[in-house]
This record gives sequence, C-alpha cells and structure tokens, in this order.
Amino acid sequence: MTDARLAIIVLAAGQGTRMKSSLPKLLHPLAGVPIVSHVLATARALDAAHVVTVVRHERDLLAAVVAEDLPGSTIVDQDEIPGTGRAVEQAVAALPDDFDGDVLVINGDVPLLNAATLASFIASHRKGAAAGTVLSAYPDDATGYGRIIRSVEGAFDRIVEQKDATDAELAVTEINAGVYLFGLAALRVQLAQLTTANAQGEKYLTDVIELLRRAGSEVSAVPVADAWIVAGINDRAQLGDTAQKLNALIVRGWQLAGVTVQDPATTWIDLKAVLAADVTVLPGTQIIGATVVASGAIIGPDTTLRDCEIGEGARVNRTDATLAVIEARASVGPFSYLRPNTVLGADGKIGAFVETKNAQIGAGSKVPHLSYVGDATVGVGSNIGAGTIFANYDGVAKHHSAIGSHVRTGSHNVFVAPITIGDGAYTGAGTVVRKSVPAGALAINVAPQRNMDGWVHVNRPGTAADTAAAASLRPTSSEKTGE
Repeated sequence: MTDARLAIIVLAAGQGTRMKSSLPKLLHPLAGVPIVSHVLATARALDAAHVVTVVRHERDLLAAVVAEDLPGSTIVDQDEIPGTGRAVEQAVAALPDDFDGDVLVINGDVPLLNAATLASFIASHRKGAAAGTVLSAYPDDATGYGRIIRSVEGAFDRIVEQKDATDAELAVTEINAGVYLFGLAALRVQLAQLTTANAQGEKYLTDVIELLRRAGSEVSAVPVADAWIVAGINDRAQLGDTAQKLNALIVRGWQLAGVTVQDPATTWIDLKAVLAADVTVLPGTQIIGATVVASGAIIGPDTTLRDCEIGEGARVNRTDATLAVIEARASVGPFSYLRPNTVLGADGKIGAFVETKNAQIGAGSKVPHLSYVGDATVGVGSNIGAGTIFANYDGVAKHHSAIGSHVRTGSHNVFVAPITIGDGAYTGAGTVVRKSVPAGALAINVAPQRNMDGWVHVNRPGTAADTAAAASLRPTSSEKTGE
C-alpha cells in the first residue's frame, strides 16, 4: 500500500571524481545493475507517494536509468549552486503543493541500504516528536565521517565533521550515515535559511540539522544495526568491498533457498539471476545477468554464464556461455565456448574445445570435441565428428548450414556454407563438403592415399626419422634364417 505521507529524495548529482572513470559513479555495475539501481529499488519497495531523483553530471545517462527503474517518478536537474542542501531544496520544490508528509533523503551511492532498515527508521521517527531524524552507525573505523554527539542523557545534540572535531569528539564511534528524515514543513523553513557562506561555497544539508536545533526543534539519531548497511561507494576499492559483501548476501540467500554453493568465496551471482532448488554451483562460477538455472542442474567449476537458460539436470562444466539455451539433461564442457543464440536440445552434448555461435543443435545431438559450429542447425540424434568446422563466412557475408536428423559426420570435416545435409546421411573422415548431401547418402571426396616408399631416406638422410625407419625395415634374425 502506498505511503501517502512519504516522499523520497535520491541524491544522484555528484560527479564521483574519486572513481577516476569516464562512467558516472552511480552507473558502475554492482551485481549486474548500476549502483543507483539498488537505491532506486529500495525506494520502490518503500512505495512512497513521491520519489524525486536529483541529477546533474551525465544527467541523460542517469535519467534514463531512473526512468527505467522508477517510471513516472520525478527527475530534477541540480543547478549551478552546489551542495546537498541545494539538491534537497530543488527536490522539495518539485513536490506537489498538497503534499505535507515526511521527506526521506538518501544518497544514490549506498546500495546495501535496504527497505527493512529504512522502514524501521521511518517508524522510529514517526513514533517521536522530532522534526528531523538522522540515521547513524558504528563502523569499525570512523575516520572521515561526521560524528554524532549526544548529551550525557543520550539525546542527540549535534553533528561534528571530522575536520572540526576535538580529540574527545574524534573518540566518538557513532557516525552520521547520511540518511535523513524530516517533516516537510520544518524542512522547508530551514532550507530557506541555508547559505553558501562556507569554505566550499556550498549549501550543506547537515546545516539543516543545526538550524533545527537552534530553532528549538527536536532532532533524533537512530543507529542502524550493522554499519555495512550504510556503507557508501566513493572509489574503486569501496566498490570492490561492497561487491564482495553484496555477493555474499546473494549467495547466502540462494543457499537458504535450496541451492548448493560449494565455495561462496569464488562464486559470483548477479542480482537478476534465478536459481531453482537443488541446483549445484561448483567453485569458480559466475552466474551473470538474467541467467535462469532449473532444478538439478550442476554448474561449474570455472564456468561463466551470461543471460543463459539452463534446463533441469543439465551439466555445464568449465564453460563460457552468453545468451545460450541449454535444455534438460544436456551436457556442456569442459572448455566450451557458447556464443549468442546457441541452443542445445535436451540430452544433447557440446564437448571439449567446441565453439558455437547462432547454432541450434537438436535433442540428443552431439558435438563432442574440437569443433566450430556457426550459423547452423543440427537435427535430432546427430553426431558431429571431432575437428569439424562449419565454414560460414565467405569474406563478405555469413551463410547457413542445415544438418538433418540422425546424421553421422566423419572427423575433420569442413562444411562450406550454404549447404544442407539430409536426414540419415553420412560423411567420410577428412571430407570437405561443398555440395548438399541427399538423405541417406555417404559423402566422401578424399583422394586415394599414395605411399612413397623410401621418401625419408632420399629427402631426409641421416635424420632420426631415417635411422628409425632403417631399423624398422632391417630384417630380424628369424627372418634371416627363414624361421
């Protein structure tokens, strides 16, 4: 049910210079989606009456993500006046005139902040009489954070930034987590009092807290259960730390849902992936994007799946696959490379050192080893011999090959597309197939073998090969005696 008394402001206007990247900080991927998408998902889960996202740097890229994640929400462009206070001021101005509830302010770079934590935070604020409430935390290392200073009775007193803190204040371990909840009426009044009269020339949202206190309004601070929940991302190191923490949460969630993950430390599962109960994931596996894995499948070790569909009981071993479909009980690997639009039918096999691309391989068909199958269809129950190449490119365009059902192709074949091999046909070992083969026919074009006796002795005299051949051809003692 929509919380008609709640508006959420997401701050996404920062440049993120410490990432040292041409990509905006909030668009860096985390578990398969942009950092900011995690925050927007949390905002969506709270079902607020209004969500306003403030953007500035690379605004079109960010606005596109916001529009996709939160259709119908409001996007505000921060003007030339810098600072979080100014961002909130503009966001508040975008709220409907008849809204008179609470305003939750969250940063777009806090992806582990979840809806349950914020729901508890909102409930705590509404139980009291505070005009503003600050979310706080107790990290292992408080360096760099503003400290929450409380009275001897434990009530919130003020926020002190590290650069302004005394030694006694620096010893405080409770920090400002950068999440705020205000009554809109009180917030409007204090936003109007903000100035840029400071060293950075910015309007600071934290000044609203001080202004509320000066006005005699009550402000409270509510600690979060675990500091990692409010950890922000400012550089690549923090992105890596957050990725590890989030992945551990995702993996544990699947374990509790009935998935066996043998080595969580080396297993990565994206947020949008879906795994059924009784899936087994072996070490060194990455399940990326919107991959779906059905019950009983065994994935890994050392396997990467990107946006794939894996059927029940399938086995995928030491494989790299993208946009591929592997149907029930099929087997892939080891060392297989499945490129987009590969479909392997039920009970089929793609074996060691096989590459496929735009290939539909029918139920029960096998490509066991050392082959390339590109731009091709293979019917049911067929077997592609070792070392087979589908020559699909003529230097200008790609062409299609169609292999029928219950076909047996010899080792070291080349199929020069476009070509059709009829149902039940056979091809001989070493055949280069340039013309279509009728159903039930045998295609063979290898020239008769010619053995040139004594060639090594004439052309490579004195070599190890010549010596070995001479010894092999020398008559044995029994041959000499005629026994």
